[in-house]
Amino acid sequence: MAQSSSFKQTQCNHDRVRKSYIEKEDVVKQYFKQAGLSYEGFHLFVRAFKQDQQIEVWVKEKGKSTYDLLHIYDICNSSGRLGPKRKEGDLQVPEGIYHIQHFNPLSNFYLSLGINYPNESDRLLGDKSNPGSQIYIHGNCVTVGCLPITDDKIKELYLLAVEARNNGQHNIPVHIFPTQMRTDAVNKLLQQHPEDDNLHAFWKNLQVIYLDFNTKRMPRNVNINSKGEYYF
Repeated sequence: MAQSSSFKQTQCNHDRVRKSYIEKEDVVKQYFKQAGLSYEGFHLFVRAFKQDQQIEVWVKEKGKSTYDLLHIYDICNSSGRLGPKRKEGDLQVPEGIYHIQHFNPLSNFYLSLGINYPNESDRLLGDKSNPGSQIYIHGNCVTVGCLPITDDKIKELYLLAVEARNNGQHNIPVHIFPTQMRTDAVNKLLQQHPEDDNLHAFWKNLQVIYLDFNTKRMPRNVNINSKGEYYF
């Protein structure tokens, strides 16, 4: 019986993915070398910060239980304001706990990684008929709710995600926050939005997830209750 193709092999049937490996695999391997990490068998975790305009990429080496920071990408454009996405057409970039659910090697924005927005929290707290959809980390530098990092940089992040998936990681978590959720930063956010108790509660809920990873260096499985709140 013929051996089935690996996820990586299937992705590399596409010209843009194959070109990304040719141009960027050595660059990505250099990130690992500089961080003192092994490229073989790693898993991936992504954190995005809207106000800071940054995407952190964390990796867990094979055989280890904690993640280390590998690289930081700049988000090159943004839309909307701080706060979660709640309906189609609001131009908001989501905030919450997600994972990569779609690899698009034929994207209109070069390459793109789709997240599972709307999740159950978004469906509970957002517009019931049309909360929006199709949120991606992608190339180019335009957005109406996504996270663009340029064609050049999406080659690297897409490659990293393909490698992690090929290494057996079927759930690549993506956490999106309004900003780095340290106590001082959250207090500043709350002061800037004094009238919105629901937004305060939402951000404080997200802060628990942020601080837990900062302490443990391992993204735990996150559940969603009937109020749309995240919990462990």
